[in-house]
Amino acid sequence: MTPLHAPLAQYAERLHRAAGDTHHVASPLGAWLLLALTGPAATGEARAALAEALGVDPDDAAASARALLAAPHPMVAAATALWERTPFEELAEWRAALPAPTERGPLPDQAALDAWARDRTGGLIESFPVDVTPETLLILANALATRVSWADPFAVAPAAELGPGSAWTGRLRQVLRTPPVGHRCWVSATERAGDVAVHVAPARQADDGAGMLVVSVVAAPDVPPVDVLAAARDLAVLAATVEDGPVPGRRSLFDLPLGEGPLWTLREEPTRTFAPDRREERATAVLPCWAARSRHDLTRAGFGFDAAARALGELLGLAEPPFAAAQSAVARFGRYGFEAAAVTAFGMVAGLPPEGVARVADLRFAHPYAVVAVATDAAGGPWHALPVYSAWVADPEDVPADEAR
Repeated sequence: MTPLHAPLAQYAERLHRAAGDTHHVASPLGAWLLLALTGPAATGEARAALAEALGVDPDDAAASARALLAAPHPMVAAATALWERTPFEELAEWRAALPAPTERGPLPDQAALDAWARDRTGGLIESFPVDVTPETLLILANALATRVSWADPFAVAPAAELGPGSAWTGRLRQVLRTPPVGHRCWVSATERAGDVAVHVAPARQADDGAGMLVVSVVAAPDVPPVDVLAAARDLAVLAATVEDGPVPGRRSLFDLPLGEGPLWTLREEPTRTFAPDRREERATAVLPCWAARSRHDLTRAGFGFDAAARALGELLGLAEPPFAAAQSAVARFGRYGFEAAAVTAFGMVAGLPPEGVARVADLRFAHPYAVVAVATDAAGGPWHALPVYSAWVADPEDVPADEAR
């Protein structure tokens, strides 16, 4: 599988740069995976634009996306769906290359799309991020969802421990403090954000050893958010790959000045230690609980969905078809755990079909009629097409009162 750290970092930077310094949450991975699935449909200029947005060859990106979605991480529930107004024959080859678990079917209404988002994210995302209209031809969507408990829960501390320089001290009553064991804290030198404070909270591991780390990184107040986010991505990868021993870039606390600073307070105290040079380093952290809910417009240039629309439009004989692309994301970080979800959707629309005429039949079952219940089996087993129940309805009943409301 193509290494994805670099292309995902580039995509994440574009997404977070567009969000700016507002409180927000996003899943660059979710958006990238969805875009990657459109890659095999692209040729010519659309393919070149997709390659630029994805950061890798579109076919390689699609192969990586299929591999990830076919075997989701145990702590990341993943779902993908393609809905079409009609199953376009021109899209048959592209459709067949989608991940095997992809849900397929006719285009649902808005209520059904909202229900899909809620169901696939355990209720974390309440509404589907794009609207279905009479002009919508197809919708491609994915959902990612996580709900984990900390291996070692936080303790609680007064908000005053955030320091007198924090604007949050007056707004909050209590914050989280790292437990005596289990979490990792250090000061790290980074290329883009300078010296930063790092906190790593591990989730409780699954039986098969799968886990998750939630890495928090704070830099000096004047460092742009996009640079802090870039540093945090790099440090998260390091935290996941270096479980024991020194993390590259970690600063010795003995190289930093004692006293109060914007990111930490550094003090010395006597202790008994077996450290080779008799100098021991310890770090703790306090940080607030937080929650965020965001919606990201992915139609602007750089996110690649304009190229995806051109690619699919060319297969359908549509020039520059209108499209919609958006992501809804939510996350909560608390004393006992972390949960997050994102639904990313891409919808392609076209003009309304020409006016014509339709005949509509309102069928009325107003006298005795037959009912047959038949079993089906897609594998063609012995139950397939076997009538299981049948009835002749000649004595109907009124709708029960408790079902009529």
